[in-house]
Amino acid sequence: MSKPVVAERIYTINDLLYLMSRLRDPETGCPWDLQQDFASLAPYMLEEVYEAVDTIERHDLSHLAEELGDLLFQVVFHAQVASEQSHFDFGDVVNRLTGKLLARHPHVFPGGTLESAREPHQLISTTEINSVWEQKKHRERESKGHQGVLAAIPAAFPALIRAQKIQKRAAKVGFDWTDVKDVINKVGEEIAELTVELPAGDPARLEDEIGDIFFSLVNLSRHLQVDAETSLRKATRKFEQRFSWMEEQIEQQGKSIDALSPVELDQYWCKAKLATDI
Repeated sequence: MSKPVVAERIYTINDLLYLMSRLRDPETGCPWDLQQDFASLAPYMLEEVYEAVDTIERHDLSHLAEELGDLLFQVVFHAQVASEQSHFDFGDVVNRLTGKLLARHPHVFPGGTLESAREPHQLISTTEINSVWEQKKHRERESKGHQGVLAAIPAAFPALIRAQKIQKRAAKVGFDWTDVKDVINKVGEEIAELTVELPAGDPARLEDEIGDIFFSLVNLSRHLQVDAETSLRKATRKFEQRFSWMEEQIEQQGKSIDALSPVELDQYWCKAKLATDI
């Protein structure tokens, strides 16, 4: 007699919250999970964000749900720690997020409630939407005590992202180049300043000039509507794929990559660019 088929259980957010509380149970929980706090968890949250972004950029949608789950677990973990310390809980996270999104989308929820809706014929442009969004965010920053155009941009952001956000904020009040050619000229100017500093070899001065070049390149990316962080990740991935192809070819020919001359390496590199067609 065959065994009855038992349907696989489909877990819900409530199951995840219960699991998290069990992991943090002082008597029967997981020793590692019990040791964690906000500070110790922060690096893992960043790691999960980058892994999710990497999955998206590689169009690996078969693993995206898993990566988003890992990221959600970090949110649940932080909420559990906060709840234990009587700061807030997961319900508060959901409540504040929903309220904020309702307030930022009056073009969808004109009454500020989930039930309210605009008439289908009441069209609104993307420009208007962005304007309302920025006004709401500005008021939210002020309500939190953040003053100034550049206030509340986290210092922990990756450098390229933070530079881009700072430049974008400054541009909104008119502090910006009006012609992309001027931005390109600025990049050239910064490179020329680095060239002047090269003979002296002062590490601090070189670091300063390199930083100016990066900042100018981010500005150029913004003017060209290219995300600096994304473009650099793609360029790095492209280099990685070409270099790996080159290594494989050299190894198949019984050679050692570190024994080749610069001219030979350049020849392999040119072949890699043609072969990978990236």
